[in-house]
Amino acid sequence: MNDSRHQQPDDRPEVPLADRPDDLREAVRRRYAAAAVRVTGGDAGCCGPQCDPGSVEVDADYGAALYAADERDALPAEAVAASLGCGNPVAVAGLSAGERVLDLGSGGGIDVLLSARRVGPSGMAYGLDMTDEMLALARANAERAGVANAEFLKGTIEAVPLPAEAVDVVISNCVINLSTDKPAVFAEAFRVLAPGGRLGVYDVVADDELTPRQRAERGDHVGCIAGALSFAEYHQGLAAAGFTDIEITPTHEVADGMHSAVVRATKVAKATKATSAGR
Repeated sequence: MNDSRHQQPDDRPEVPLADRPDDLREAVRRRYAAAAVRVTGGDAGCCGPQCDPGSVEVDADYGAALYAADERDALPAEAVAASLGCGNPVAVAGLSAGERVLDLGSGGGIDVLLSARRVGPSGMAYGLDMTDEMLALARANAERAGVANAEFLKGTIEAVPLPAEAVDVVISNCVINLSTDKPAVFAEAFRVLAPGGRLGVYDVVADDELTPRQRAERGDHVGCIAGALSFAEYHQGLAAAGFTDIEITPTHEVADGMHSAVVRATKVAKATKATSAGR
């Protein structure tokens, strides 16, 4: 008689990592903690399916190569080496002096430091990351760069530790695809934006005809591929959170049918009461 109570744990079918969100988040955390440690030791990790995590030369589709030379030259080498994204969100965010910016998944701080300089002393740039090693690296980079209007917060992009309407712009660089709860990310981005605020991110987005299985065949989750939304799914997720004026524009292909894309959206400003005639 087969008694399932005596079944050994190893005999149980393994649950895929994609179906274990807590384990998947921990895998992402370990990957980026290791990347931060490698940067401080002279090496860099990266976020692409073809990247060699032991090399400071970053794949052309990811990392520091996507920033202008003058931007790279103005920052600490450690901030540049820790750049693991698929674009340059600061270049598409249209930042102005005095604005408040939040970078979701700020890593080594390159986009926060560039944002802080764009918004100037009257503005503020926040970076949010869940990885202690990346936060330590980012804070050290801010000190090296002499940037005083930047603050790095520990937390997850699904539960942002800022009050409602705290920022004018939300940016992110190839991080939202790593989340296991993207509706929560979109809802939090909408919550922390002030009315009239905007979203300007880079992310990996899949062609609509690719199934989740086909996306996973092109790369793993921690490599920024398997967890990507399709164009339609991304648009629907932002709209469900309340965003309007949604634009998703592919910039370059990072795998077959998978693209780095610029994602823009806005939070409608509150309507103002019209004044009565003669008042």
